[in-house]
Amino acid sequence: MDREIQQRLHWVELYSQCKDAGLVCRRCGISLPTLRKWWCRYQEAGLAGLQSLSQRPHHLPATKVGEVEEALILDLRRLRNLGARRIQSELLRQNNLSLGLATIHKILQRNQVAPIVICRRKKDYTRYEKSTPGDRVQLDTCKIAPGLIQYTSVDDCTKYRVLRLYNRRTASNTLDFKDVYESHKQFIIRSF
Repeated sequence: MDREIQQRLHWVELYSQCKDAGLVCRRCGISLPTLRKWWCRYQEAGLAGLQSLSQRPHHLPATKVGEVEEALILDLRRLRNLGARRIQSELLRQNNLSLGLATIHKILQRNQVAPIVICRRKKDYTRYEKSTPGDRVQLDTCKIAPGLIQYTSVDDCTKYRVLRLYNRRTASNTLDFKDVYESHKQFIIRSF
């Protein structure tokens, strides 16, 4: 006899002896619905009722996609090399057929259609640089802490940086920083 069937038979016999379901459940470590299920099955079919039944569903739901829809998906992929998202929108636009992306992916995988791989290389960009120091300067402000503002300027040609701290971000502080940069600009040009 199978170990599971022996265990269930023990539960049923224990319950038939004491007629206290709570005691049996506590002692055996099972729930009341579990005991009730196996007791009822044992009463109806005897020892055969203690065997596990198949969990397989009695009927399967209808498939979402038939052969016609699958052929439409594969044709769009083969003829126009579209990805799943574009196939989805084309099916809706052309055939008024609404399918999920997961469904389209499953059909493509089931038919072993390779995924579209597009390798886009990043274009080499040409950095625009000024060749003369001081022609172009980037100015920036940043709040470092309460009452502490950092003004920064970076020269485009030399990458020379000037920093200064102020307690507030005001127009007068900005003009003062501009004057500080201008005084350093002569040094930048001479050192270049």
